[in-house]
Amino acid sequence: MGTIRERKNSDGGVSYQAQVRLKGFPPENATFDRKTDAKKWVQSTEAAIKEGRHFKTTESKKRTLGQLIDRYIKEILPTKPKSMNSQGRQLRWWKDALGIRSLAEVTPVLLSDTRTKLQEGREPATVVRYMAALSHAFTVAVNEWQWLDDNPMRKVRRPKEPRGRVRFLDDEERARLLEHCKASTYPHLYTLVVLALSTGMRQGEILALTWPDIDLTRGRLILHETKNGTRRAVPLVGHAKDLLSQMAKVRRLDTNLVFYSLANPKQPVYLRGPWDTAVIAAELKDFRFHDLRHTAASYLAMNGASLTEIAEILGHKTLQMVQRYAHLSEQHTSKVLSSMNERIFS
Repeated sequence: MGTIRERKNSDGGVSYQAQVRLKGFPPENATFDRKTDAKKWVQSTEAAIKEGRHFKTTESKKRTLGQLIDRYIKEILPTKPKSMNSQGRQLRWWKDALGIRSLAEVTPVLLSDTRTKLQEGREPATVVRYMAALSHAFTVAVNEWQWLDDNPMRKVRRPKEPRGRVRFLDDEERARLLEHCKASTYPHLYTLVVLALSTGMRQGEILALTWPDIDLTRGRLILHETKNGTRRAVPLVGHAKDLLSQMAKVRRLDTNLVFYSLANPKQPVYLRGPWDTAVIAAELKDFRFHDLRHTAASYLAMNGASLTEIAEILGHKTLQMVQRYAHLSEQHTSKVLSSMNERIFS
């Protein structure tokens, strides 16, 4: 809301002090000799703030989006090694599209129009990641560099992502896959796949596994490099533990990697060839390695594990990612409700 106050100057003249106050934004002030100029300023400032075009600092007018992206790539991305390549590519797309614009010109309306171009030929999930990369760059520019007063991407609607995919192996499919993994030219493919099914570990976590990470006595694995950036322990039980115990007795001493490349033991195995061969031989349709993780989670849900327990085992920080398995635990939920009703109404 804008207000204009008339003030008498020391020389006897009159000036007009204008102020704009909008919820969620710092107040803006300016002084004019004419009341008409003050009214125009109030109207234009209110409109600019509401549209995300007004910034109290002059940095937004001196700096371009290209400069912001360049600095972010140089200073911030090196601290995010796992996403450096993908986010660098995403940010460079934004730079090519809008890099010459001053930050004051990069409004939610402009970003919305550019998002429409970004959506051409890309899946909604991909578009969301491009927008998230730029949004974080804006946030750093607001909080640390003070080049902006607000993040204009906050007001741009993100495409709705489809529900998470759930593809898991039935009993016959699992038996066929494991049979062909045993016959693979890579001698440890069977153990690797059993470990994935038993623990729900990601492919990258499994391939990074070293013998010092495995505690066969206590029955656990320590994952140092995870997608969430946190270290976590994974229980090692049953058939997977037996297979790793057997491998440990005859392991190679020239590498610490559990699943190493036969050509270069210092490097993890390149899994694409052996995996694709086993999947094709097992006649599995629409099945990827990551679906072993979905399979493990689905088996847990069908065997009575709660969503909280599934999230803890898979290493998710929230329950959002495991909601896709909720329908598989309906039978377990029904048993719990039946037990409760019997107890209180018997």
